[in-house]
Amino acid sequence: MLARCLAIALNLVAAGISPQATEQDAGYPATALLSTGRSIVGETIRYPDTGPAHVTASIVVLAPGAKTIVHRHGVPLFAYILEGELTVDYGAHGVRVYRQGQAFMEAMEVAHFGINHGTQPVRLIAVCMGAKGAEDVIPVR
Repeated sequence: MLARCLAIALNLVAAGISPQATEQDAGYPATALLSTGRSIVGETIRYPDTGPAHVTASIVVLAPGAKTIVHRHGVPLFAYILEGELTVDYGAHGVRVYRQGQAFMEAMEVAHFGINHGTQPVRLIAVCMGAKGAEDVIPVR
């Protein structure tokens, strides 16, 4: 367990993301998963101003061998891996592998795709923090 926590912390530090102390110290029963102002590839997080705030939370499931379309995001997207291992190819920004228990802010302007090279489905929570009229997922052709 210690090795897993250390590996997650090292991945966050490598991505320029600092794990934060829990809010439990202040009496609130929470453990921070992520605290950052940048995406996984270093972009400054920016919120769309196309309309009133609109949040969409989804569970994404990718079967073994399945691949997403090449896409980018028009809004900040927080992801948390519930199960499995997801490989994401960011082109010139490299390839990253995300495992169960890891959280990250997905790239917005950098086109990318995910693939499940594992033997079990990947399940992740994706929370898009956008606005009415903004596109969460934008296919790249």
